[in-house]
Amino acid sequence: MDQTQINQLGDELYQAMLKREAVSPLTSRGFDISVEDAYHISLRMLQNRLNAGERVIGKKIGVTSKAVQNMLNVHQPDFGYLTDAMVYNSGEAMPISEKLMQPRAEGEIAFILKKDLTGPGVTNADVLAATECVMPCFEIVDSRIQDWKIAIQDTVADNASCGLFVLGDQAVSPRQVDLVTCGMVVEKNGQIISTGAGAAALGSPVNCVAWLANTLGQFGISLKAGEVILSGSLVPLEPVKAGDFMQVSIGGMGTASVRFT
Repeated sequence: MDQTQINQLGDELYQAMLKREAVSPLTSRGFDISVEDAYHISLRMLQNRLNAGERVIGKKIGVTSKAVQNMLNVHQPDFGYLTDAMVYNSGEAMPISEKLMQPRAEGEIAFILKKDLTGPGVTNADVLAATECVMPCFEIVDSRIQDWKIAIQDTVADNASCGLFVLGDQAVSPRQVDLVTCGMVVEKNGQIISTGAGAAALGSPVNCVAWLANTLGQFGISLKAGEVILSGSLVPLEPVKAGDFMQVSIGGMGTASVRFT
């Protein structure tokens, strides 16, 4: 793709987000879009957000669990950028009816970094050494693509289908909890709807963060000290609407909750 096409599609996705009007899949339009093209489209979409005054505060890893891969028929991880306009505190009301179109909630483990991580060559030990703390979180994914009919290029271009996210109200050292076996329980409106474990995300959330650092390292991008890294869902995506209340609990790590309006 040429730069003009990349800019047009990035601008189109940004306008779709602002207007809450989904667009047809980019991969259905006759373009020959590579995954690399899709990342350039996502950067154009991000630049629009930065021009509007948002700032990057972290990154997210998507499509890490088999449950999510099978649900979306996308079979490799991807990544997107988190901005300060996306984050909510645990227990806060989240106005999804004003901001999102096709929201789905997923329970994850968030990593807060205290040191930069620059690939290639980042190991799991490097990730643990660079992590200040971990905490439960919800990512509320959203797609600017109609009916979630996405190929990997569509979700990559759309900032990895990132919407909003909620961080838990407590944090622990990554060395205080077994990030492979820790259990997750997700409740919606008081009912348990799914359970998972750290191993659901590429074998361990630590693997996911190492994958991201090494993938971004190929593009000369680092994970930065102070950034929030959402490491990928441990459970299936759950559609949500205004009026729903959700809570995620992770053994040894605490809870995060969100009320949707």
